[in-house]
Amino acid sequence: AELTVHSMPAAAHTAGIALHRVQDGVDEVLLVHPGGPFWAGKDEHAWSVPKGEFDPSAEAPIDAAAREFTEELGHPPPETDRSRWRELPSFRAGRKTLHCWLVDGDFDTTTIASNEFEMEWPPRSGSTARFPEVDAARWFPIEVAATKLHKGQRPLCELILDALGN
Repeated sequence: AELTVHSMPAAAHTAGIALHRVQDGVDEVLLVHPGGPFWAGKDEHAWSVPKGEFDPSAEAPIDAAAREFTEELGHPPPETDRSRWRELPSFRAGRKTLHCWLVDGDFDTTTIASNEFEMEWPPRSGSTARFPEVDAARWFPIEVAATKLHKGQRPLCELILDALGN
């Protein structure tokens, strides 16, 4: 009998930015809410840091993080000096490895201009509709962010607090 070896698909990688500010003495992080009908009306464990997939053989994770921030929010990260970005330890979030940078800065959440995606909607209708990849951005105290983030991303809150020395 011949042995067939099936190679596992390469692990998916995502990169993002945890934008941080201090507002009235409270450490806050910027989270984004995914657009589209699946996430409409969902709040708890529905938010994310601005992030997206990348191919590590074609793009550096830090470049992917900056690109994804710009695509999802319509503006580049406010801190352009990447030497000031603090790389957080990477971790598995579901089936993906998340690479994230803690970046200090402010962002006006009323100015988002997300890229869009297209999908069949309503399901099995044969029609397609366009939706923003991100339909909202909001600042949350880090402790509150733990209840807003997708469950796989919750380790970010502890990593951010560690990086801030809290």
